[in-house]
Amino acid sequence: MKNGVYLIGISDCDEKVCAAAGRISTQNGTALEIFEKSQDKEKNTKLIGKVTASGHTSTIEHVFFNLAFENVSVVVEQFLIEFRLASFTVKSRRYVDFASSGYFMPEFKNEEDKALYTETMESLFGAYSDLTDRGIPKEDARFVLPYCFYSNFLCSLGGRELINLLNAMLYGRGRKIKEIYELGLSLYEQCKEKTPGIFTDFEKKGEKYNDDMSFGFDEEKETESSSELCEILSYTLDGEKNIARAALIEKYNYSPSQTEKIISERENVLKILEAVTKSSRARALEHFTCTVRFNKVSLACLTHFARHRIQSIAIPELIRADRESYVIPETVKADKEALAVYTECFDKMKKLYADFKAKGYDVSALVYLVLSGNTLDFVTTMNAREMMLFFKLRSCTRAQWEIQEFAVDFLKKLRKIAPDLFSFYGPSCFATGFCPEGRMTCGRATEIKEKFKAL
Repeated sequence: MKNGVYLIGISDCDEKVCAAAGRISTQNGTALEIFEKSQDKEKNTKLIGKVTASGHTSTIEHVFFNLAFENVSVVVEQFLIEFRLASFTVKSRRYVDFASSGYFMPEFKNEEDKALYTETMESLFGAYSDLTDRGIPKEDARFVLPYCFYSNFLCSLGGRELINLLNAMLYGRGRKIKEIYELGLSLYEQCKEKTPGIFTDFEKKGEKYNDDMSFGFDEEKETESSSELCEILSYTLDGEKNIARAALIEKYNYSPSQTEKIISERENVLKILEAVTKSSRARALEHFTCTVRFNKVSLACLTHFARHRIQSIAIPELIRADRESYVIPETVKADKEALAVYTECFDKMKKLYADFKAKGYDVSALVYLVLSGNTLDFVTTMNAREMMLFFKLRSCTRAQWEIQEFAVDFLKKLRKIAPDLFSFYGPSCFATGFCPEGRMTCGRATEIKEKFKAL
């Protein structure tokens, strides 16, 4: 089986455009003239190294890389997907059968431990097949998939984000996981051959890279946790008027007194909010932000959250997943035999984790001993523009059921703190009057609109 990361494409003009970008701000000539002068590979490499050494790394965003990740663990996928300036397309666990996907084998101290790991993983994949054979949907059966299972995905990113990614893989938190570290080495060698300029002094600079934070607190986690799906931690005070102010200034360049006079009347604010939320250029919405904590989110569901790029998301390392907590789908609860199969998977993996931890295995092996249905808490900050997209996608009946629950609960709480603004938020059929799902539509637009009108 082929495993690894492969550079499958790169910008046709490779580093030439990066070199042109390094010259354009200080040299005479048009953009095309300067680009035509930037054809010498050796000179380009030296120039790019000089420019980036002075901190002007935006120039290397002009070269783009296309990568294929072939049969890597989902631990790698979760690690990479947090790099939000990259683009990802991942094989869906909601629709694709993963019974024969295969799984990653970390290093073991002896053959006995390797055999125990193999036996456990085979039993988990067998349980997955058992559940799907019983009629449990794939999107629910996937919760018993161990985080060593193989994922395949495509990734595209610019040079600066590639450098950020490789720093994290080779010198940061990824270095602790051998699979990620070795993929980083492979990716570095492939890309450095094609674009040596952007990697000038990469290794020397990497030695100073530090993404670890130590606060000196006890690492033991309290067993008690919140019963709330989500908790709003902070938000923009007077946020609705904030949006209205921004919209009026952007549209008319009104004076401060004129602006404040208009927004002193609630009807005017409501009118402005409605117009902004219906606009394709809804930049004014960015002037309302909210920080929210989501509790007990399954690892399977976490990937749906992480795909939203315009947010500041803080996710704990996978090794900190709560092995005592896991999600149980309603389809599984309704079938006693399926429930027994399902819960046994979590008991079995928890025991394997405890055994391996007691034997002295570190994060490089233990990180794989978690199931997709185990949970983590995380914090994110979004502005109201990104929240508009989030709710259009995630409160829709087509969304995965778990993230639907989080989205609806989040929206309910937002409507308490900013009712005028968030009265316009909901799934696409509610927010825009149009369902984009085509033949996949639920066909219940009228019912859904009424639900979110009264939410």
